[in-house]
Amino acid sequence: MTLRLHSTILASLKALIIYGATHACLASAQTALSFTEDLQKKANSMMLIMGYSLTPDVTTGSLSITDKSTNNPALKMISFGGGDRISEQVPLYLEGTVAINRYDPSFNAGTADSPTLLPVRWNSISGTGGVGWDFNVTKEFRFRPIFNVTLGHLESDASIFNRALEDRTGKNLDFLNRGRLNVYGAGGSLMLDYENYKPEREIDFEARFTYIPLNSFDSSAAVRGHSDSQSFSLWSRSRTPTSMRFFDIPIRHVLELAHTQFLGDMRGSLGFNSLTSVGTGIELDRRESDPILTRIRLMFRFQFGQNVQGTSIGIAASF
Repeated sequence: MTLRLHSTILASLKALIIYGATHACLASAQTALSFTEDLQKKANSMMLIMGYSLTPDVTTGSLSITDKSTNNPALKMISFGGGDRISEQVPLYLEGTVAINRYDPSFNAGTADSPTLLPVRWNSISGTGGVGWDFNVTKEFRFRPIFNVTLGHLESDASIFNRALEDRTGKNLDFLNRGRLNVYGAGGSLMLDYENYKPEREIDFEARFTYIPLNSFDSSAAVRGHSDSQSFSLWSRSRTPTSMRFFDIPIRHVLELAHTQFLGDMRGSLGFNSLTSVGTGIELDRRESDPILTRIRLMFRFQFGQNVQGTSIGIAASF
């Protein structure tokens, strides 16, 4: 009787050990799989974020999103860009945009019963160039097809957490420690440009559709991705002379209105489908004194969309 009891206890302990080891291996594998999927998902999100700042657009020129109530990652985007045709006689159009983004996602490297949130800071830089040609429809209207090329690079730095990640997941995810994501894109834009300049006021209007698919290349093995960057934007600006002068330079009042609809993969990816910007400011008209630096603008803008709103101050120049 005693031998049977001991045998039963040993068999039960052996079964418990095997079950515990198997359960731990499955949990570790599920954690690693979940973490890897989370990493890929957030890397794809970063490619989408790059898509918001590929072309000159006042609605996304400076954008910061933070939602502490839902613990969503912080996002900061800033871009510098512009474009114009060479001259009235040479209707070659050139544009360029450089964007810097910072994305702070948090990864769950634990389990549902014991979550471990690890913050990671990702910084990216991207540049987009465009070459187009103006076709005059009327004296004021121009149709402008544009060819665009984009290159982007993302770096992540989570070396502090690298050992903890290996302990939790059993995998050395190099992307979070000295990892990289390189992105390229080739696409184009179609633009309708309207310019009506008179001494008593100047009016500009642009309607633009942009499509630039993005793909990863020469990147860390943990993340490979693709996203379609599509947008449709409307932009208008009016300038009205005032009686004021600054060191004998005429000052003009500027009103601006812009609206961008995000399409494809970008639609709703940050919680909104569109952004609208309303702006006002002043402009120094230097055309009489300086044929190169013709205008300097100071603009105050209010931007809003679904679940987001904010303000910005911008300085721009025309050449």
